[in-house]
Amino acid sequence: GSDSNKGKSKKWKKLLQFPHISQCLDLKSKLDVRYSYVVDQQPIGRLLFRQFCECVKPMYHKYNKFLDDVEQYQVELDEKRQEAAHTIFNKYLQKAFMEWQILGILNESLVETCKENLSRDTAEKDLFQGCVADVKLFLANEPFKEFEASMYFHRYLQWKWLESQPVTYKTFRMYRVLGKGGFGEVCACQVRATGKMYACKKLEKKRIKKRKGEAMVLIEKQILQKINSRFVVSLAYAYETKDSLCLVLTIMNGGDLKFHIYNMGGDPGFDQERAAFHAAEVLCGLGHLHMQGIVYRDCKPENILLDDHGHVRISDLGLAVQIPEGEMVRGRVGTVGYMAPEVIDNEKYTFSPDWFSFGCLIYEMIEGQAPFRARKEKVKREEVDRRVKEQQETYSHKFSEEAKLLLKKNARERLGCNRGRHGAAEVKSHDFYRNVNWKRLEAGICDPPFVPDPHAVYAKDVLDIEQFSTVKGVNLDATDDSFYSKFNTGSVSIPWQQEMIETKCFEELNVFGPNNTPSNDLRLDLPPPEDSKSCFPFRRRRRR
Repeated sequence: GSDSNKGKSKKWKKLLQFPHISQCLDLKSKLDVRYSYVVDQQPIGRLLFRQFCECVKPMYHKYNKFLDDVEQYQVELDEKRQEAAHTIFNKYLQKAFMEWQILGILNESLVETCKENLSRDTAEKDLFQGCVADVKLFLANEPFKEFEASMYFHRYLQWKWLESQPVTYKTFRMYRVLGKGGFGEVCACQVRATGKMYACKKLEKKRIKKRKGEAMVLIEKQILQKINSRFVVSLAYAYETKDSLCLVLTIMNGGDLKFHIYNMGGDPGFDQERAAFHAAEVLCGLGHLHMQGIVYRDCKPENILLDDHGHVRISDLGLAVQIPEGEMVRGRVGTVGYMAPEVIDNEKYTFSPDWFSFGCLIYEMIEGQAPFRARKEKVKREEVDRRVKEQQETYSHKFSEEAKLLLKKNARERLGCNRGRHGAAEVKSHDFYRNVNWKRLEAGICDPPFVPDPHAVYAKDVLDIEQFSTVKGVNLDATDDSFYSKFNTGSVSIPWQQEMIETKCFEELNVFGPNNTPSNDLRLDLPPPEDSKSCFPFRRRRRR
C-alpha cells in the first residue's frame, strides 16, 4: 500500500467503519455542540465545518480563510510580519476586494483601530484579535446552525461514535520494552487501525494496590487527559487488561535530557544555544501546566524527553497536583537535589517549587552537573537538603543571570514566583531568551539545534533495565473495580482526532456520495444494512 498505510492492519477500514447515522443521532444530546467546542477545539469538527462552508456555502468560506491567514500571520517571522499585516488588511478589510472583504460583519471602529495600528512601524502579533472575535461570533450563529442541519454535522457524529468505542489490548500491537515506570514497564506500541506509534505505560494492578497508589495513578491520568500541549506528553488512550492499567502516551524516541547531558561523549552539558532552546520549550510546558492550576513538582533532566525531531516534552506527571484557585498545598515530594527549600521545609506553596527545579535543570544543562550534588557523589539525602537550603551554588563563566534568579532560596525573590498561574510570562521576558520568537516556538515551527539520529538508541540497553519482582500477598477484589472503571475511559478526544488526520485515515474515510450528496451510511431514508453474520454463529467455516 501507499506510505500512509504503513503499519495499518489489512482490515483497518473495517476497524474504522462508520455506523449508520441512525445509531449516532442520540449522541447529539450527550455532546457539547456549540461552535466554540466543535470547531475551535475538535480537530475533526474544524475540518468538517470548513468542508461544509467550502462545498455548500461558499459565501462563508472567506471568513474561515481570514481566520487561517491571521493564524499564519501570528507565527510569521518578525521581519515579514509588517508586509503580511498589510496583505491581510488589503484583502479582507478594504472595500476594493468585493470577493474577499468581510466588512459587513465587523464593527467599524475595530477596522479603524486596525488601520491606525498598521500605520505604525511594527505590526503587533495580536493586531487582528478583535476582528477574529467578531468573525467567530458571526460563524457561531447562522453558519453554524446551517452546518448543524447538514450531513457534515452528521458525519461529525459518526466520527464521535467511532471515537467513543471501547479500547482494549486488541486495539494495539505491543513492541519492545523502552524503560520502566514506578508501577510497571513502558513499551512501544502501535494502533492497529492507523499504524501510529505510542508508548504504553503499564501500571500493574497488584503493585498499585500494595503501594496504595490508586489516588496517585488517577491524578496522573486526569492531569494528562486535561493538558493539550505540544510540550507535555499527551495521553491518547487509557484502558485496562486483566493485570494492568495502561496509559498510552506520545512516544519519545530521542532519549531524556539526562542521557544527553552525560552520555553523548565529550564534556557533559550543552552549549548556550541548545540549553536555551530546551529550556524555552520546557518553560512553555510549565506555563501550560500552571495556567491549568497544576504544579509539576518533578522537573529534572530525566523527565524531559526528546522526540524524533529534537523537540522536548515534560513527562511523568505522577507527582503533579491540581491547586484550586486561590489555595495553596504542601507536601515533601520531588527528587532530592531538585526540591525547593520551601518543599524541604514542608511549607505551603503554589507554583514556586517548579521555578526552583527549572533553575536546577538549566544549571545542569549548562554546567554539566547538578547544582547541589556532584555526579555519582555518594552523599546522604539530609546533606543534599542542607546544601539546597544553605549553600550558595557556584557559577562558572558559562552562566547568565537567569539560573541565579531561579535558584533564589526565598520563593518571594525567585523569578517566576510573583504572578501565580502566569509566572511563565515573567520568566519568558528574561534576557536569556532574547532570541526566542515565542509564537513560533509555541507553534512548533522553530528548528531544534540538535536532531536525534533515527538509527541510534538513546537509552540504556534493554538488558540493563531491571526486571520487576512479582507482587506477593495482594488479592484484587470487587472493591477495586470502581477505581478501574474511573481509569478505563478509552480514547482521549483531541489526540484521537489528530491521529486520524495525521495518519490520513480521515482523508480516506471521510467520503460522501456523488455531487455532495449523502453516502448511504448518512441516509436516514435507507435502513442500516443487516449484520451479515449468519444465523448459526457457532458454525465456523473451516478454512480451505
